[in-house]
Amino acid sequence: MQFSWDESKATNNKKKHKVSFQEALTTFYDENALVIPDHEHSKKEDRFILLGLSRELRLLLVSHCYRDSDDLIRIISARKATTKESKQYEEQL
Repeated sequence: MQFSWDESKATNNKKKHKVSFQEALTTFYDENALVIPDHEHSKKEDRFILLGLSRELRLLLVSHCYRDSDDLIRIISARKATTKESKQYEEQL
């Protein structure tokens, strides 16, 4: 898998949510991760939300899209999962 992101968004995301995009990309290797279409934010492109466990063992919600025929994952934002999202993740285990 290859990943990309906007550096200024990554910096702002780290300040606001205390989650780096470097950590966020590790959630894509969680075999139990949930991928959910993000219809609300898919006006210009198809966006998705991934709910997965990072290498730091934090459950994160990562907004992303696919580029170049699905060969490239562009990370848009990342944050710690809410209690409701955590329950959703646990229920599917």
